[in-house]
Amino acid sequence: MNWEDECYLLSKRKFRENANIINVFSPSKGKISGLVYGGNSRKIKNYLQLSNKLHIVHNSKNDNKLGYFKTELIKPISPLFFNDKERTSALVSICSILNVLLPDSQPYKKIYISLENFINAINFENWIILFIFFELNLIKDLGFDPNLDKFYQTDLIEDIIKVKIDNYTYEIPKFLILKKLPNKLSNHIIKKSLYFTRNIIQNKFFIPNNLPFPKSRILLENYF
Repeated sequence: MNWEDECYLLSKRKFRENANIINVFSPSKGKISGLVYGGNSRKIKNYLQLSNKLHIVHNSKNDNKLGYFKTELIKPISPLFFNDKERTSALVSICSILNVLLPDSQPYKKIYISLENFINAINFENWIILFIFFELNLIKDLGFDPNLDKFYQTDLIEDIIKVKIDNYTYEIPKFLILKKLPNKLSNHIIKKSLYFTRNIIQNKFFIPNNLPFPKSRILLENYF
């Protein structure tokens, strides 16, 4: 089966002496694994970095066997932020979470568009808020809607609201319910927002399936 598409690199691991097995996220094919010969060569290794946008040509004899990728770099993403620990952690976190939670070979066009929108806006000053909303959208697109609208009240006073979702108590920053940024967004509010989305993702997807949660995502919280 032969096809080609754009994609984002989610993971890679060394295979034998001079090859890599990579997972990519494509708008038409979803998460796909493939073998890259020469993946440890200087030329290819330099751009096989998590979150980089690639063009791939996929070849395989049938759908049940691991295929082969020919890869070309479309747009470098991660190398632009090697000196930015916060953004690097966010990119690694997104790739790790998608790599674990996305089923193989199932297109998730909305998630792909959401990922691309975030990556295109990661240089913005309020990028961490966009990251938080990316995670909220991801939670919905993977099948669980926390339905924050039902907690909406015009007289919300406290910045942090305690609510119960499926018998579990969460602390939710008010702006996530109101969908309106506060005049001043403190690190405390950002961290609480990251706690909330992380706890939902863990409780609904990782813990029930006994999956290890990415350390990079927890590390991201420690920067705020």
